[in-house]
Amino acid sequence: MDNVGIMGLGIYIPDNYIYPDEIAKRTNIPQWVIEEKFGILKKPIPSSKDTTSYMGIEAAKDAISEAGISPKDIDLVIWNGAQHKDYPCWLASLKVAYEIGATNAWGFDMEAMCGSMMVGMETAKSLMLGNKNLNTVLLVSGYRNNDLINYNIPETSFMFDLGAGGAAVILRKNLNKNLILESSFKGDGSFSEQCVIEVGGTKKWPMEPEDANKYYFTVKDPEKFKNNLNEKTMPNFYAVIRDSLKKSGYTEKDIAYLAILHFKRSAHKAVLEELGLNENQTTYLENYGHLGQNDQILSMKLALKEGKIKSGDIIVLVGAGLGFVWAATTVKWGNI
Repeated sequence: MDNVGIMGLGIYIPDNYIYPDEIAKRTNIPQWVIEEKFGILKKPIPSSKDTTSYMGIEAAKDAISEAGISPKDIDLVIWNGAQHKDYPCWLASLKVAYEIGATNAWGFDMEAMCGSMMVGMETAKSLMLGNKNLNTVLLVSGYRNNDLINYNIPETSFMFDLGAGGAAVILRKNLNKNLILESSFKGDGSFSEQCVIEVGGTKKWPMEPEDANKYYFTVKDPEKFKNNLNEKTMPNFYAVIRDSLKKSGYTEKDIAYLAILHFKRSAHKAVLEELGLNENQTTYLENYGHLGQNDQILSMKLALKEGKIKSGDIIVLVGAGLGFVWAATTVKWGNI
């Protein structure tokens, strides 16, 4: 039976960082709260060169190098990075393909917010197994949604951990190792307009000069949004993790490593406790913050470097995209 495996992982992290003391000054939140509750010791922020596509391009180069292939081997480039790109209404996938020399590839952009890495894997796998001409696919992402956070809007404090970076994955059909197994997704559109940027879209067009100072995420009804999150978020995380594992032929007892998004420290610990995992079976991204859909690949790269992942391990990638879509993908590492 045909399979799709991970051939290479790539990461790009900007050189610039912001630290808890600076975040504390901007937010009037005590530094210890930023460090202990928000779980941020530092987070990368973009410099002038770090456009969304540039970070994806650099991550793609890293993934190609790890895979040991030529860019010309790539049949398709899927941009599954942020919508906040170099330009509005613009395909980043073709820019990436051009810059890395993937001259035989076509491309498209897709988006599931911070669930996009798992959705991208499911999309790529489905296309590859259904098309005999697709053998090598690049998933590539850049993210700097920290641009869209105003530290003076306390209702969006759950997004104060947003940083910047890039991630990429080379997928190969019939690689016979590092297999992408089954994924699970759960959506809830009741969140769709609860946390948005209220200007710059067709609902408020054309833009007015004063809108430039409003181009930040806001929460329309903070109490309603908070209650909605508290009621649904953790149960939906657990549901997609368990469903992804079940469809792959495993249970939570088989998890060797959890590649999970960065969120507040208490939530991270709650997930580990619920699944019966320990701190050595995951990586808390306190030195990076939340890099959107890049978190899972960053987590895996760090884990591989630290020896937390070995051949035969069952890995679950999990995250959630604002709006909301919860997403999980199970991977079996090593040779089949």
